[in-house]
Amino acid sequence: MVRVRDVLTQGILPPGPHNALTDVSGVRVGHASLVHGALRTGVTAVLPHARNLYQEKVTAACAVLNGYGKSVGLIQIEELGTVETPILITSTLNVPRVADALITYMLSQDERVGLTETVNPVVLECFDGYLNDARARAVGEREVVEAIATASDGPVAEGCVGAGVGMRCQGFKSGVGTSSRRAGDVGFTVGVLVVPNFGFPGDLVIAGVPVGRMLETVGQPSERGSCIFVLGTDAPLASGDLRRLAWRCFLGMARTGAISGQTSGDLAIAISTAPRQERSDRAVMNALFRAAVESSEEAILNALFMAETTTGRDAHTMPALPLPEVIMILRRHGVSVHGVGQES
Repeated sequence: MVRVRDVLTQGILPPGPHNALTDVSGVRVGHASLVHGALRTGVTAVLPHARNLYQEKVTAACAVLNGYGKSVGLIQIEELGTVETPILITSTLNVPRVADALITYMLSQDERVGLTETVNPVVLECFDGYLNDARARAVGEREVVEAIATASDGPVAEGCVGAGVGMRCQGFKSGVGTSSRRAGDVGFTVGVLVVPNFGFPGDLVIAGVPVGRMLETVGQPSERGSCIFVLGTDAPLASGDLRRLAWRCFLGMARTGAISGQTSGDLAIAISTAPRQERSDRAVMNALFRAAVESSEEAILNALFMAETTTGRDAHTMPALPLPEVIMILRRHGVSVHGVGQES
């Protein structure tokens, strides 16, 4: 398996050292996966920092392109502009159980929860029922604790891991993907983690080339999924500007051929790890917008590039993206590729 940057350069801004959401200082990512029997599912945790989030909330905002989703916690983010728990991503029917487990975790973190204050668990979802026995609702407290406890600030595992185990995108196996950008000369970093589970066979676009039309696509006959983004930045943005940044994730999604279909729950949460909030000028915001779009596009492609062919419930199989064929198509269309797949 290879990441996008092993093959071609996407965008014009430079990535961070890990080309991941964890390039935003303090942010950690962890996964727990369930792969046995008919289960192909899991949970992914994003921690804005490693301290007590309930006591040290982070500024946040959310954006909803298409509201076909069963997420928890977005209303309070919209109202107050903060996040006070880890952000968890899982499969649709697991949301209530994962939220309950997250509340249990938060009770252990702060004695005020349930006595003088409530807590707002944040859980996002995509449906993995094609490959996974979703009716089992198998993700619970053990997996939530594992994902949070193993979260780290280094390289992020991608592909068929955590919330991405059972996901599919535009006719191919998908998973978890991530990417980051240094926002030009303004000195800030933007990182994105995505779980893409959307689209129609044949729609996939890579580097501006409609490769999906040229591939023999096997898999979902029509769109039945979603796309979840978690964006982080160290720019000192207020909630209003973070919301504007969150919306740019969907422009990166569109670059990959998405149309945000009828039953696609397309949601983004953006957080700032900066201890202050400032109003940024036009040049700074434009650099951050570009970083968000480029990171989102590449994160989706990383989820596809890093995924493996997977067989799950009732022998349903989703093929991995055929990278050698993709690279040949890109080269035929004048896209400069390097490393893997390059002709000698």
